[in-house]
Amino acid sequence: MSAVLPPPSPVEREVPFDTRDFERVRTLIRAKAGIDLHPGKQNMVYGRLSRRLRETRHDSFRSYLDALERSGGEEWQEFINCLTTNLTSFFRESHHFETLAAEMRAAGPQHAWRIWSCAASTGEEPYSIAMTGLETLGPACKLAIDASDIDTRVLQHARDGIYTMENCNPLGEARLRRFFLRGAGNNAGKARVKPELQKMISLRPFNLITGTWAGKDYDAVFCRNVMIYFDRPTQRLVLQKLHAAVKPGGLLFVGHSENFSEHRDLFTLTGKTVYRKVG
Repeated sequence: MSAVLPPPSPVEREVPFDTRDFERVRTLIRAKAGIDLHPGKQNMVYGRLSRRLRETRHDSFRSYLDALERSGGEEWQEFINCLTTNLTSFFRESHHFETLAAEMRAAGPQHAWRIWSCAASTGEEPYSIAMTGLETLGPACKLAIDASDIDTRVLQHARDGIYTMENCNPLGEARLRRFFLRGAGNNAGKARVKPELQKMISLRPFNLITGTWAGKDYDAVFCRNVMIYFDRPTQRLVLQKLHAAVKPGGLLFVGHSENFSEHRDLFTLTGKTVYRKVG
């Protein structure tokens, strides 16, 4: 008999959730998105998926997961959306953008940059890349950014390009004036990125595990705080895909807690959480 997981609050007792349910969720999200859920994530999984159960009018996890496996269709994307984590901000890990700016200056203003932000989330990362290009190379900057994410909801946020002033204020007044339009009336307290940034970025959903990315010869790829959710074989698989997408000598930017020193045949460390393609 499976033990019922002790929920932290009475609200979470609304729908039973046992270890069999959790292990089943773990198996499905790993197969679909490569995410290796830690055993300690039971309450997180319950909190996120129980809302989806209510929305789809299922009275148990078993019923929901049965329907998902039987004829999931578009519901698979909702399942993935529920279980992905999106934590980001403008110029997060600022040393990466300083490194990128230095590389851009070294390449000169005539170089046409192609960059892939492969976990773009709500857009702060690709917009930060675009701002870096314009600040470093000026309005003649030649920069094309492909931005992708497995979560379709956050991609829509990125496409809209609207953020709260609380999120934007750390950018400083100069950047706010140059790159954003402040909202008024019903939109007070919000800001929208200007078209000059949006036109640099192409957004699309993409699954790093199951998808085939057509883009190649990128000068740089940002894949930050993604690999921490994968086991080692999956990390290797993704790194091989990124290696194929980056041009010789191109850069890979990763998260502060990610280390790929065992994959020196693909990328070598060249700075703080910055790798350069081998071969």
